[in-house]
Amino acid sequence: MAWLVLVISGVLEAVWATALGKSEGFTRPVPTAFFAAGLVLSMAGLAYALRTVPVGTGYAIWVGIGAALTAAWSMHTGEEPATPLRLLLLAGIVGCVIGLKLTH
Repeated sequence: MAWLVLVISGVLEAVWATALGKSEGFTRPVPTAFFAAGLVLSMAGLAYALRTVPVGTGYAIWVGIGAALTAAWSMHTGEEPATPLRLLLLAGIVGCVIGLKLTH
């Protein structure tokens, strides 16, 4: 259960990170609300998961999922270029996250 919560928390990290960028310094109410809700839920899930998962592994997985999804979303929406090198590096992050889970 902790691993599932950790993955969901990583997805929520991408939600709050993306919403933070869209909030324009907390001047836009809807993205600011998504940021706040995503942040609270993501941190709560991370805290729950870290009761079972080692902190180094859990944090690395949480950050890796959030970073990869945030970058992928930015490429999907056209805010960042989707170059072959960027895609390769994101695949490397995903591979490392999977590797951390498999070696736990």
